[in-house]
Amino acid sequence: MKLISTLILTFFLSGCFFFGEPVEFDETTGQTPEWILGRGEAYASTADWPSAIRILEKGEQRYPNSKLAPQFKLDLAYSYYKYSQDAEAIAMLNKFIRLYPNHPTVDYAFYLKGVVLFVDRGLLDKFTLQDISDRDVAPLKESFQAFDIVVERYPDSKYYEDSLIRMTYLMNKMAENEIHVARYYMKRKAYIAALNRGQYILQEYPQTIHQEEALIIMISAYEFLGIQDLQRDTEKILKLNYPNSKFHTKDLQAQKKNWWNLWDSLYAVSYTHLRAHETRHD
Repeated sequence: MKLISTLILTFFLSGCFFFGEPVEFDETTGQTPEWILGRGEAYASTADWPSAIRILEKGEQRYPNSKLAPQFKLDLAYSYYKYSQDAEAIAMLNKFIRLYPNHPTVDYAFYLKGVVLFVDRGLLDKFTLQDISDRDVAPLKESFQAFDIVVERYPDSKYYEDSLIRMTYLMNKMAENEIHVARYYMKRKAYIAALNRGQYILQEYPQTIHQEEALIIMISAYEFLGIQDLQRDTEKILKLNYPNSKFHTKDLQAQKKNWWNLWDSLYAVSYTHLRAHETRHD
């Protein structure tokens, strides 16, 4: 009996040797690029992103020189994006842009790159309850640059208008980030650093909604530093550009050092309304 058991065990072991390890079924084996792309898009149409990614990765790797190679990359980038694999999506889009700089759909590649970075920040904002402008703005700048390429290079693109809208939003958020930093410096009594941030906002983000607050911070900083001539010049700019500013009232003229700290209380209602409006359009 012991001999029989040994023979049976030997047979199974030799069977494993002859047949090898089990191989995972690959439905793309022997299929054309057209079939693989269609299969990947079918999975994507049902939001089965893991399956779409698995199939499209096979096609992208197996047929790098196919006429469908560009479409494999775009579909794969979109599937990565929908499955929240943002780094992979950006890498695939960069690969597409590098390999096909003159492709008819390269405007979409730049647009999608901007969207991936844009939405990534929005998700972080919602999940952490931290304002997008409080965070590292490097991804915002990259998103803005991608949309800017669409606007500058492809004025006839169907993504032109949406790119403009997103650029405006991002520009305001980047300016708002600088405001947060300037206010931080004011709290730390680092008035020169706060001034530099205010000036940067005026120069780099001239069309944003945060120009008035930048001027207010600068006036307060000049007051603390005792630089009266530049303070007066900045007040003239404020009066010229914002004749209806709430800081022109007589009772606030003696509180210029505290102007920067009064912004939230004076503009709380309008700012809350603005944030609500932005949230509806994120």
